[in-house]
Amino acid sequence: MNAPAPAPEAALPALQTRLQHRFSDPALLQRALTHKSFGADHNERLEFLGDAVLTATISALLFDRFPEAPEGDLTRVRAHLVREEMLHSIALDLGLSALLRLSEGEARSGGAQRASILADALEALIGAVYRDAGFAPARQLVERLFAPRLEASAAEGWTKDPKTELQEWLQARREPLPEYRIDSTRGRQHDQTFVVACRIVSRGIEALGEGRSRRAAEQAAASAALDTLRSPV
Repeated sequence: MNAPAPAPEAALPALQTRLQHRFSDPALLQRALTHKSFGADHNERLEFLGDAVLTATISALLFDRFPEAPEGDLTRVRAHLVREEMLHSIALDLGLSALLRLSEGEARSGGAQRASILADALEALIGAVYRDAGFAPARQLVERLFAPRLEASAAEGWTKDPKTELQEWLQARREPLPEYRIDSTRGRQHDQTFVVACRIVSRGIEALGEGRSRRAAEQAAASAALDTLRSPV
C-alpha cells in the first residue's frame, strides 16, 4: 500500500514557483517526485537525464568562471559541487521531502529524509524540466540553484580531498593504494553515522573516520591516516 500522494493543487504550484518553471506537462513533475518504491512510473529515467544536464551545466560554468584552471582541478571542483551532500542540501531547501511519493514502508523508514533519495529527486526534477521545455530552461534552473553555492564550494574544491591526497602520497612512494571498509554504523537507517577504516598494508596502519555518509567517513579516515603518516616517529 502506498503513502498518499501530495495534493498537486496545493503543493506542486508552490514548488514550481520555487523552481521558477511552470510545467506544460504536470505529469513530468509528478514523475520526478515519485520514488521507485511507489510504482512503475518512477523517476529513475528522469534522474538519468538530469544527471547529464547537471554535469554539462556545471562543467560549462566552471570552464567560463575559471579560464586558467587545468582540467584536473576543474574535474575535482565539479565533483565537489555535484556530490550527494550538495544535492541533498538543495533538495531540502526546495522542500522536496514533503512532496516525495514513496511506498508506505519507505516512508515509515525515513525515506523522505534520506540523502540519496532526495539527491536523486533533484536530478530527476532537472531532467523533468529538460523534457518539458528543453536544455536552456534546465540549464538556467541548475545555474539558479547552484550559483549561490558556486564560489564557496569551488574554493573548497580547489584543495585536494584527503582520499586523493593519500592516494597520491602512496603512489609517489610506489606503495599499494589504501583499502577502505565499513567498520560499523550507528543510528536509524535514515539518520546513520558511518565508521570507516582506512588500512595501509605497506605501513601497518589502520585509521578510523566517521561521517553521515560512507563517502564522508572515508574522507575522514583518509585524513586520519595522513596525520599518522606525517606525524614524527
